[in-house]
Amino acid sequence: MQLRVGSLWDEFKAFAFKGNMIDLAVAVVIGAAFGKIIDSLVKNIIMPAVSVLLPTDQSYLAWKLTINGQDIPYGLFLGELLNFFIVAIAVWIFIVKFLGLLRRAKKEEEAAPAPAPEPALSKEAELLVEIRDLLKQRSDR
Repeated sequence: MQLRVGSLWDEFKAFAFKGNMIDLAVAVVIGAAFGKIIDSLVKNIIMPAVSVLLPTDQSYLAWKLTINGQDIPYGLFLGELLNFFIVAIAVWIFIVKFLGLLRRAKKEEEAAPAPAPEPALSKEAELLVEIRDLLKQRSDR
């Protein structure tokens, strides 16, 4: 039984601490910070600017519909929807466009054939090349 627990622990360590898992953890932390920045951008800059542009005496936070005494705060929903779209566009640009360009460049680099080295010419072949070049020079005159 001890061997099984030890092997499970070893398997877990190999999984949890390999490079890809650490990279994923860093990406999640940076993604959460990016989400907070976008959330602040939408709530503190974009939506107040939208509420200034629209003819109303309320900010977008107060936009609501009242049905049978129940308030439906659609302004908050619009802010969250805009927040989602900005994050989705940023992720799409990064994943599809930026990483796609990197992948295409890598594929083109891998697909480009390496220049073939010129074979070494024998003495006879070198003489034939010289004769050919001399004949070309004479015919060009």
